[in-house]
Amino acid sequence: MKVAVFGSTGFVGKYILKSLLNHKHEVHTLVRNGSENKLKDIDNINISTGDVTNNTSLDQTMMNCSTVIYNIGIIRQFPSKGITYEKLHYQYAKKIIDRAVYYKIKHFILMSANGVKLDGTGYQSTKFKAEEYLKKSGLNYTIFRPSLIFGKPTNDQEFCSQLRDTMLKLPIPAPLFFPGMNIFEAGKFKMSPIHVENVADFFVKCIQNEKHFNMTYNLGGSQSYNWKKIIHIISSALNKRKLMIPAPVLPIKIVAFFLDRFKLFPITRDQLTMLLEGNSCDIGNLFLDFDITPIEFNKKNLSYLRNK
Repeated sequence: MKVAVFGSTGFVGKYILKSLLNHKHEVHTLVRNGSENKLKDIDNINISTGDVTNNTSLDQTMMNCSTVIYNIGIIRQFPSKGITYEKLHYQYAKKIIDRAVYYKIKHFILMSANGVKLDGTGYQSTKFKAEEYLKKSGLNYTIFRPSLIFGKPTNDQEFCSQLRDTMLKLPIPAPLFFPGMNIFEAGKFKMSPIHVENVADFFVKCIQNEKHFNMTYNLGGSQSYNWKKIIHIISSALNKRKLMIPAPVLPIKIVAFFLDRFKLFPITRDQLTMLLEGNSCDIGNLFLDFDITPIEFNKKNLSYLRNK
């Protein structure tokens, strides 16, 4: 199959490219001018340079393809630099969906996120709007909503390596966040970590499979863990024992109100809100249905964290 990929140079995108090649697909991707070097370690892909707002760039990438994968996304926005959730999650997705309709693309696969909703954070609401636009487009679609994604990063850091650098390496206790004044809720919110290789394989194994047309799948690992357990597992992978203390989220949100516009500040108000909501999901027999073996969230599979 000829597959067009948008959002290929980041953490998940590069794993999607490799999985596509492993499954013998012909891969076409669009990257910004100057970003070609980010894919220099991956052979046998067709790279176009340009901008997703330009129809000529989209045409060069999508022409003669039967499947489109949209994986453009950010976990943090910087409006002063023109980097916003609205632009990357919704407006760009809308543009590419419209072009996919024009080319009569047979299958459109969208990267979304677990917990998206219209009345959520900016991150959640813009991804939700992209889902709804795709559903109304008339295209055959598959939407994936992953929980926390972990795995060895390439160009970009992933969640666990960021946690290592911004929290676990510091000579202070790790915070067990809790809302309001209920200290007994500290660190109890849950996540369902899923390995990036598993995520990539879900994307690739659904291609042109009518069983997965017009379906939305939550993606998580085989187990869910609360925040305290996640910190414990990551610390164990680093061969560390980390002290943890309850931390009310309100004072941190107040500080973030003034500082989260700066890249060096480690967390945003929206990220704190989503963290406390939890990010777990029950995937039932999804791994079995897709014939994928789950890569567990454990010390062995987090060994890459010791490389820095």
